[in-house]
Amino acid sequence: MGRKCVVTGRKTTSGNNRSHAMNASKRKWKSNVQKVRIMVDGKPQRVYVSARALKSGKVQRV
Repeated sequence: MGRKCVVTGRKTTSGNNRSHAMNASKRKWKSNVQKVRIMVDGKPQRVYVSARALKSGKVQRV
């Protein structure tokens, strides 16, 4: 089970670190996902939900 929001689909993205000399090295941006209990198909489940989805009220905690 990866760190992916079940509501919005946000997940870890990848890209490059850039130095002043424009050297590139790989890096990751981890999404701000929290493990919360929400209703999924009428049953309470512990799933990963992004902080943005929680803040905007897209999901209701149980």
